Amino acid sequence: MQHSNEAHASPGTGLRRELGLVGLAATGICSMLGASVYVVPFMIQRNVPGIGSWVLPAFLLAAVPALLAALAYAILASAMPRAGGSYLYASRGLHPYLGFVASFSQWFGLSIVIGVISYVIVVPFLSDVAIALGWSATADFLKLGVVRVGLALGLLWLFVGVNLKGAQFYERTLIPLMILMFALGGIVIVAGFSFDQADFAAALLERDGQVLPDSRESPFDLKTFLAAAAVLFASFIGFDSIAQAGGEAKNPGRNLPLAIGLAVVTVGTYYFLFTAAVYHSVPWTYVAAEAVERDITAPGLFSYLLPGGWAVAIVAGAAIALINDLPAMLLAVSRLMFAWAEDGIFPKRIATVHPERGTPQTAIVLSGGMASIGILGSHFAGDFFLGIDIMVTSMLVNFLLMCVAVITLPRRNPELAREVKVLTHRPLQRALAWLGVLMLSTFLVIHVYKDMNADVAAWYFHSTPVWLIVMTVASGIYFRELGKLKRDGVDVDAIFARLPPE
Repeated sequence: MQHSNEAHASPGTGLRRELGLVGLAATGICSMLGASVYVVPFMIQRNVPGIGSWVLPAFLLAAVPALLAALAYAILASAMPRAGGSYLYASRGLHPYLGFVASFSQWFGLSIVIGVISYVIVVPFLSDVAIALGWSATADFLKLGVVRVGLALGLLWLFVGVNLKGAQFYERTLIPLMILMFALGGIVIVAGFSFDQADFAAALLERDGQVLPDSRESPFDLKTFLAAAAVLFASFIGFDSIAQAGGEAKNPGRNLPLAIGLAVVTVGTYYFLFTAAVYHSVPWTYVAAEAVERDITAPGLFSYLLPGGWAVAIVAGAAIALINDLPAMLLAVSRLMFAWAEDGIFPKRIATVHPERGTPQTAIVLSGGMASIGILGSHFAGDFFLGIDIMVTSMLVNFLLMCVAVITLPRRNPELAREVKVLTHRPLQRALAWLGVLMLSTFLVIHVYKDMNADVAAWYFHSTPVWLIVMTVASGIYFRELGKLKRDGVDVDAIFARLPPE
């Protein structure tokens, strides 16, 4: 079959520009949304004790730095539409070392979270389905360690296969599932605003004989509020997946920035409505009390209000969200590895592209292997939020450097700066980038402070030391590979002064 010139494999990379605007936006939406929307807004009551009734305001605050980071990505993506977006933007606009360290941090954090999501989300939702159907023995069986790990690994490698099949197959798989995800998730939004807390109290009394305490507004504590906003910031992580697919985007100068904007606005609106709907019908006091005792999900909470069939439909929506999350995130992390290898700071064989499918097959398989480690780590560590915290640290650093790259790009690489097509008014670019630097730095400090002061069983359950160890490993890899390039007589400065081949 003959492809158009736009879709031809590039002689420089082998990647094919086959992802359209909808496919790119779906990549960002599914990476951002995922199944965590069914868990994080409620389990945050355990992770940040005392947030109480202030979850929604904290979510709105978290949206501000995320929007600023998204603008930085859109600006840089319009000028540098290649695979491995965040690595490319920082290495060309700031410094090669910082580009690699930031993107390695991102790759590690997201790879681990792919594993965490596979392990932590799958079984609770399947258990909720079994309980809703009255299959208590099945629910108990699913909680066995070997079953839980086996299911997580099976799902993960299924979606590794989806990525290996090619960009068009990936797009045809992702878009219908995204539409179904929104349709099923809409049940929660409609039901949440249809019932009130009195309905939930009556259902709880009838089913469990439990009397619900009066709901009230919790005291406001600024430190707790900011800590919760830093955690909820993770809800917006994922739009950068669009940038990583820059080497496979059709009409990239237009579609990459537009897809980033669509993803952030769509997910932000959906996430807020979803969370508001649940807390409208379920008192935060009940959510907070239950979160301390067990893992809770939106389907589990709504099982009190809806007949079993509707509860199963909500769980199906969560399962679809999970299915969407994994292939989109795998695409993102694999393209980072591909971009490193293309520049020569990772083994060149990782940039191998399948001659027929146009996919970076080695990078995809290695990313699946790293995510598998995340599954095993979740099983033995037993802490959902450890993986999330590592990802938040990684992405805060990454987004911070993207804002800095917007500031430094005209001085560092004026030729590429002239290619910017989004917010071309330079004073406005600088103002938004500096505001992003300020807010993201604040969130990073809060997040690290909360992590280092958390009461954990051992030092390695703090995400910050783990992240620093990863950065040390990244630095060692970078300087080793850079040394090899120099010894081979490669003009390293020339590599990082221009974009990789189309």
